[in-house]
Amino acid sequence: MEKPIREISGIEREKWIHRNRYYYEYLVLYLKYYIPEGSSILLIGSGTGYLLEKLNPQRGVGIVNSPSQYEYAQIHRPKYQYHLSEFEDFEVEGVFDFVVICDHVGSFFDVQKVFHQMRRNCTDETRILITTLNFLWYPLLRLAEKTGLKMPQRKQNWLDRNDLSNLLMLEGFEVVAQRRNMLLPIHIPLISNFVNAFVAPLPLINQLGLVTFMMARKLPEKPQEKSVSVIIPARNERGNIEQLVLRTPELGRGTEIIFVEGNSTDDTWAEVQCVGTRYQSIRNIKWIKQPGKGKGDAVRTGFDLASGDILMILDADMTVPPEDLPKFYEAIASGRGEFINGTRLVYPMENEAMRTLNLIGNKFFSLAFTLILNQPLKDTLCGTKVISKENYEKLIKNRSYFGEFDPFGDFDLLFGASKLLLKIVEVPIRYRARTYGSTNISRFRHGWILLKMTAFALSKIHFIRFRSR
Repeated sequence: MEKPIREISGIEREKWIHRNRYYYEYLVLYLKYYIPEGSSILLIGSGTGYLLEKLNPQRGVGIVNSPSQYEYAQIHRPKYQYHLSEFEDFEVEGVFDFVVICDHVGSFFDVQKVFHQMRRNCTDETRILITTLNFLWYPLLRLAEKTGLKMPQRKQNWLDRNDLSNLLMLEGFEVVAQRRNMLLPIHIPLISNFVNAFVAPLPLINQLGLVTFMMARKLPEKPQEKSVSVIIPARNERGNIEQLVLRTPELGRGTEIIFVEGNSTDDTWAEVQCVGTRYQSIRNIKWIKQPGKGKGDAVRTGFDLASGDILMILDADMTVPPEDLPKFYEAIASGRGEFINGTRLVYPMENEAMRTLNLIGNKFFSLAFTLILNQPLKDTLCGTKVISKENYEKLIKNRSYFGEFDPFGDFDLLFGASKLLLKIVEVPIRYRARTYGSTNISRFRHGWILLKMTAFALSKIHFIRFRSR
């Protein structure tokens, strides 16, 4: 019979954290990537409050089931609030930006009941971050405990990712993203940082990572009708302007159409003003000249002018038909997704809709971003993208992490949505050939820019975390 593990005191736990500080610093760096300082955090399994202190929330509440660790936290980290309770029975007032369960799922007596308890502290915007240990490491971890290299723990629930996803689903949550990382949990100068930053995230190898990170959200319960702003960047698209107004459907509680003209040479600006004035009595139409260059600047200009609850991008070339916009509205208004991305690579395309090299490039970047973001994406470069104004404003606040690097706007929105842990959903559309004008895309020049942005994304999302050590 296995000898029971005695309770770890607060002082002992702090010593273990210090002894294994490389591992805990890694967890802090990873969580900080998603959790901005000043957020509100409910930490289930807070121990001595070490993690709360490092994450520096504006409001931090910890659930702890050890009297000794509870006493230590109150004395040494009194800035935060602690509740001494069994994890299955905790009751905390209020809602939080983040609920964090760090390496404690394995010790819960009833995991589903803990998930049930935390529902009352979640809104549709709350993100749940869970870290667990990969069961493939079980023999090594048991050996580390016996040799004094790891803090001893009670017998664990070895739940794999499917088990956790199922338990979350049963309590009305949905997994947004998940990944594994960390191959060396101990600090070996130069080697550990290199392996964990550059080797551990690689495809296939990452399945061996020690730490599983799972990010989830509470499923929305009462979808509400929303107003919509359709932003149409238009450069050299004079022949499409009137059709865009006539064919863009009314959505939700009302639809405004915003044309952002981008230094055209074919009288697009004059046509926008003419058509806008002609139809303004029956449609909510606005128009503006973009101050800078590039589609990304046009999209940001339109989003800043928009008043709708939901922000949509519709390319003025109409290769994505305006009649498809209700699909995007339904996907986001229903709560099934929080960032809706069109995909042109499911249905057969019309002849000459996309050149062969463009198709190959699109497939390459889709594969690359699926690996980088750990979310399946078929078409990162489809111009039709949808996000709520509320989430876009959050994205703006986080934009400094990546910077103003994207002249097209597609990657800027995808990176931001991923960092905010938004639920990304793709809507297949039938891609049409142009009926007016020619493409504004240069295959080789723009392809090279996109390739550099992909490398940049890899460094910011995967490789950056250990540079601060």
